[in-house]
Amino acid sequence: MIEWKPDQARWRQVYEIIRGQIESGQLRPGDKVPSVIQLQAEYGIATATGQKVHRALRVDGLIRTEPGMGSFVVPREGVADEDQQNGS
Repeated sequence: MIEWKPDQARWRQVYEIIRGQIESGQLRPGDKVPSVIQLQAEYGIATATGQKVHRALRVDGLIRTEPGMGSFVVPREGVADEDQQNGS
């Protein structure tokens, strides 16, 4: 469990955690992100709150959802280009 900030909505706090994991590379393109049920279990949030987190991540272009499969991190623009330039 996390220590909630009283001046920020819980969905926003969980969103920031997941976004941070994506931006830091902890969650990489193609990785499955925690489901709404997993978010509920890990953070003690309601279903609607978890759904709002997923919706915001999709709207911001950070994840894509495949019905019946889950939600996955999408490649960020420029990352593949940088890897190719560096010989990766």
